Amino acid sequence: MTEPRESRRILYLDNAATSYPKPAGTLRAMERFSRDVGANPGRSGHRLSVEAGRILIDTREALAELFGAEDPLHVVFAKNATEALNIAIFGLLEPGDHAVTSGMEHNSVMRPLREMEKRGAFLTVVPCSPAGEMDPDDVRRAIRRETKAIYLTHASNVVGTLMPVADIGRLARERGVLFCVDAAQTAGAVPVDVKAMNIDLLAFTGHKSLFGPQGTGGLVLSASVEERVRPLMMGGTGSRSESEEHPLFLPDRFESGTPNTVGIAGLEAGIRFVREKGVDYIRRKEIGLAARLIEGLREIRGMTVYGTGDAEKQTPVVSFSVEGKPPSEVSYALDEDFAIMSRPGLHCAPAAHRTIGTFPEGTVRLSLGAFNEAKDVDTVLAALHQMINSKAGTS
Repeated sequence: MTEPRESRRILYLDNAATSYPKPAGTLRAMERFSRDVGANPGRSGHRLSVEAGRILIDTREALAELFGAEDPLHVVFAKNATEALNIAIFGLLEPGDHAVTSGMEHNSVMRPLREMEKRGAFLTVVPCSPAGEMDPDDVRRAIRRETKAIYLTHASNVVGTLMPVADIGRLARERGVLFCVDAAQTAGAVPVDVKAMNIDLLAFTGHKSLFGPQGTGGLVLSASVEERVRPLMMGGTGSRSESEEHPLFLPDRFESGTPNTVGIAGLEAGIRFVREKGVDYIRRKEIGLAARLIEGLREIRGMTVYGTGDAEKQTPVVSFSVEGKPPSEVSYALDEDFAIMSRPGLHCAPAAHRTIGTFPEGTVRLSLGAFNEAKDVDTVLAALHQMINSKAGTS
């Protein structure tokens, strides 16, 4: 007998999709902007417009410090990591160019690259192990004379496996190839240093481990690549208004139109929360939670857990399947019978599911976050034990 649905506390384990809850400071910052500022940054000279512009400057500086970028003006805002990756792919590749990627990519990378194939570019997808791991030597062998860029996720959104970004960054620099990293799953939760890792383009989202709202994200560009990337959009920027030619300088080159300033205000507060806690602290906490979850899942009869099985080698994203039960049925039962939020299916990453052997049905994904505790792991493990042993939720 389970509690009435309306009386149960929701247990949110879908942080790989978006983090929840958000820090109180994120909500306060957005409310303050909406109530006390509200103006369009860079489009007027009055004090409210100037204050709105200051929010963008402060957030760029916070992101540059977090990611080890030397110039905050090289932090470009976008509405999410997907838009940032589209800039990095469509703005850089041309017909005849060759790109390299992995077999663990999200569709935010794969779909634009497949579209560029249709337009005359060439693509090599480097296979990964069934655990989602990549061998840098395989990337080395994939590089050829016309290779322009390597596009690589920092961590899989399906099994959490961390890619050898620093090793591949060194390889890319040695071979004169640009390196773009999708940090949607790691920004704020795993240390990222664009200079130390030789990253030319870093795509990030604000609504996951940076604890900002949805509709925020961006791209960090190195000085060596800024003039080589074409903008996706052109239009009003609040600068050089006397000219009908789009500005070439950063960040205006990539920021046409009114920005999501209320969202960026929330993002800056989310980054402040991350910096106060410390990325290393968050990482260690999430490793502990992931280890507890992996160990517990492996003890459940009929359970298959995917990935490396080593919490040190992944983010706290854990995928599993239950023998004889479709992922959608398991996830539905977790929600309906136990108020536990998970995500079933292919997670917008069919390439990754082909790699780990779970295509086309997919898996159930549990993704922990900084607000989860050990008791949350124990709760979901107990629910799965009960579900499987009593066949709960199958009627």
